[in-house]
Amino acid sequence: MSDIESTNASETELPARLEPGQAAPDFTLPAVEPDGTEGTVTLSELTATGSKVILYFYPAAMTPGCTTEACDFRDNMARLGSLGYTVLGVSKDPVAKLQRFRERDGLSFPLLSDPDLTVHKLYAAYGEKKLYGKTHVGVLRSTFAIDTDGIIELARYNVRAKGHVESLLKKLG
Repeated sequence: MSDIESTNASETELPARLEPGQAAPDFTLPAVEPDGTEGTVTLSELTATGSKVILYFYPAAMTPGCTTEACDFRDNMARLGSLGYTVLGVSKDPVAKLQRFRERDGLSFPLLSDPDLTVHKLYAAYGEKKLYGKTHVGVLRSTFAIDTDGIIELARYNVRAKGHVESLLKKLG
């Protein structure tokens, strides 16, 4: 009986996945900017200035998959920018670790810190996933394209780090 209760409790805590056409949940998070300065980023302020946003969630800075994905975004900033997109990377890492990640890999977009997973959960980028055949709860590698009105254009969950940005560009371009 306690297994059923704990399963139901964990299911109710996990948010439903977002779909295109829905309003993107607004947020403000601490950020490391490309020049190394620290501040905050608010989604609604970015979209109000006419920026479309690529918001991507990754499990942990400086791990192989997350480095591959971040460098892929870095290397495609001009192409994404030409489509009107600003890229924001979000992880649960503290700002100090994001600084090291930015410096080590020359990342040219803001890295946002969400240590308590509040924004991850708003976007359903935290939930059940399978790893080596076992199910556990953790960060889901997810990407959202958000238009200037704050509406989700594209929502992708459980994406692969390698080749993801090229696939995204094909869909958006």
